[in-house]
Amino acid sequence: MAFRGPKVWLWRWRRNPLKRRADAVEAWVLLAAWAFTALAGVLAGLMTAGTVEQGMARERVEWRPAVALLTEQAPGSTDSRTGTSTGASVWAKVRWSARDGSAHTGQARVRPGSGAGTPVTVWTDPQGRLVTKPATPSEARSRAALVGGLAGMCAASVPFIAGRALRNRLESRRIDQWGYEWARFGPLWGGRTTG
Repeated sequence: MAFRGPKVWLWRWRRNPLKRRADAVEAWVLLAAWAFTALAGVLAGLMTAGTVEQGMARERVEWRPAVALLTEQAPGSTDSRTGTSTGASVWAKVRWSARDGSAHTGQARVRPGSGAGTPVTVWTDPQGRLVTKPATPSEARSRAALVGGLAGMCAASVPFIAGRALRNRLESRRIDQWGYEWARFGPLWGGRTTG
């Protein structure tokens, strides 16, 4: 294992007689890549989280509960002694009226064994279509944070990967230059030593 010595902060920008132009270019490329990575990640994450939270707030305002009636017996059974369902909710066909009075039918989750004509609460959008229950403000914040975080990581990966690719290209070019200079000046250093 090679000894590297103490870690020196900002070594890429320090003056050094052995530092080449390629070293300075690489230092600025790395700085720009990290800055764009952080900036892209934060901006994309915040914008996406804000958009998601606004969309869910709009859903809470626009979506309304409606009373629907079962059009047929729901699958499953109820306990005859207690009158409660014996399992998780099941899908069944329901009928409801939209705000404009138009009749609609669809599938909703109900208790197993519920009879035809049983009232069920469903959620509808302004057009009267079935939707899920809107997210609460705390659920909306959690979902917005999750989606924003994922969007931020995806957006940050673009400049990060581009910076890594450019750095690899610069490093490959620098190694090629070292090889060329070694081939050019190595033979001029003279003879071999014998031991």
